[in-house]
Amino acid sequence: MMLPTRFYPVVPDAGWVRRVARAGARFVQLRLKDAAEDEIRRQAAAADAACRATGAVLVLNDHWRVAIELGLPWLHLGQEDLLEADLAAIRAAGLRFGVSTHSEAELELALAAGPDYVALGPVYPTTLKKMPWAPQGLARLGTWKRRIGALPLVAIGGISLERAAGCLAAGADAVAVVSDVVGHPAPEQRVAEWTALDG
Repeated sequence: MMLPTRFYPVVPDAGWVRRVARAGARFVQLRLKDAAEDEIRRQAAAADAACRATGAVLVLNDHWRVAIELGLPWLHLGQEDLLEADLAAIRAAGLRFGVSTHSEAELELALAAGPDYVALGPVYPTTLKKMPWAPQGLARLGTWKRRIGALPLVAIGGISLERAAGCLAAGADAVAVVSDVVGHPAPEQRVAEWTALDG
């Protein structure tokens, strides 16, 4: 199974989901941090509506109970969330999901869960959050891709449009992007440039 697109923006709220979806993004992750459950539910519902209106697909980060409740199509789990999530309930709800990995041990745990994609990061140094892992580099993308075969591989961490081609050539099937969109002075224009990756 392939992902809907090679460009995978990760954004902080429903307003950003709406912006990037309207600008042409087709696979968008909503990553809400430190929000109350009611706010998570409200933002996720608004983001899902924005995606459906434009033909985009929403991925909700971490909050698997809300994803099930709202009937969302996709979920992304970090390693801690993976350990706590009810995978049987997630599968029963028809949710597809991806898992973050940063080491061989985490990759083994991710693959045991039967995800629909695996993410590897940080590929490059990132200022988004403090990372206990050194940058993985392009060679590690190739190693991961050989390990997981046909399962889609998502590169994340410090990736700009200028670095995307190298990630794809190294083995990534898609590139998750945060700062190069939400930190860009012209985000909608940047999204249009990113979507050109898919031809």
